[in-house]
Amino acid sequence: MIHPPKVYVLDPYHPDAISKLLSIQSFTSILPDNPAKHNWKEDATAVVIRADSRISQSDIATAKALKYILKQGVGVDNIDLDAAKQHGVQVFNTPALNSEAVAELTLAMALSLSRRVTELDRRIRAGEKVVRSQALGKSLFKKSIGIVGMGNIGRAVARKWVGAMEGSIITYDPHAPKDAWKSSGNGGSGYEAIPHTRVHRLEDLLAVSDVVSIHVPLTNSTRGMIASAQFKVMKRDSILLNCARGGIVDEKTLLKALKDGEIWGAALDVMEVEPPTLEAYGEGLLSCHNLIMTPHVGASTIENQSASGLAVVDTLVKVLQGEEVSNRLV
Repeated sequence: MIHPPKVYVLDPYHPDAISKLLSIQSFTSILPDNPAKHNWKEDATAVVIRADSRISQSDIATAKALKYILKQGVGVDNIDLDAAKQHGVQVFNTPALNSEAVAELTLAMALSLSRRVTELDRRIRAGEKVVRSQALGKSLFKKSIGIVGMGNIGRAVARKWVGAMEGSIITYDPHAPKDAWKSSGNGGSGYEAIPHTRVHRLEDLLAVSDVVSIHVPLTNSTRGMIASAQFKVMKRDSILLNCARGGIVDEKTLLKALKDGEIWGAALDVMEVEPPTLEAYGEGLLSCHNLIMTPHVGASTIENQSASGLAVVDTLVKVLQGEEVSNRLV
C-alpha cells in the first residue's frame, strides 16, 4: 500500500492557506497546533515554514523522507541551503509577494521616526506635558533616500518615496544588473523606470542620503555591513531603516551612534534577537528615544499573509505533482 505524502506545517499560516491545504486530499497535512509536528523528521515529504523555524544541516540529514522545503517570504537564511543541495532536497520561497507590504512599513517607519510619533505617544502616555515648540520633528519632503539593495522591495520603496515625498533616490547594489530599474531589461520588465542615481561604493550613498534604507539578504558579505565606520560617514541628521534582516546592522555600534547623536535616529523591524525583549535590549537600544523597534512584521498584513500563504500551497501542489516552478532556489 502506497501512503500519501506527509506535509508538516511547522509555523502559523493564514487561515486561507490552511483552509486550502486541508481541502486537498492527495497528501496528509500536519498543522502547527498538532503535537505530532515535532516528529516531522521521521516521515515528512515536505515541510512548510516561515522565518520562525530553522532547518539545519542536522535536520536535513536526519529527515530521510524529506524532498521539499517551502518557505513563505523571500529570505531563506534560516535554511541550510548547502545541506539541502547535498541531500537532494528542493527549496522554494515566495519572491516579490512581500514587496509592497514591506515597503509600506519602511515608509511608515521613516515618517514615524522623523515626526517623532512613537516617542511623543510614549511621553504622553507616561503623563508628560509635551510642549509643541520642544517636540519638533524632521520633514522628509523633497529629501533623498539611499536604498541599499535593488531588488523587488527596494524598487517598491523607491516608487513610494517618489510618490509620497517627491524626493530623490540613490542606490547601491554590487550584484544587481546595470539596467535593474529600467522599464525594460533584466529585472525591470513590466515596471516603469525609476529615476535614480546609482553609486558603486556604499560610503558614497551614506554620505549624501537623508534616509538610508536596507533591503539586502543576510549573507557573509552583508553581516555587519552598517557598523562604526559607516555611521561616521552618514549625515548627523540622517535616518537609518532596516526592514531586511537582523545582523546587517551592527547593534553595538548603532547604540553608540544613537546615543552620541551621530545620526537622527533608526527604525528596526529586524534584530539579532527576535522578537526583541527587555532582557536583550532594555538597557541598550530600547533606552534610546530616537529608535523604533517592531518584531519583524514587514510582511504582516492581512492581505499579504493570505496571498503569500496561498502561493506556498499552490507551489506545494505543483511540486508534489512533479511540475517545475520558477521559485525554486535549490
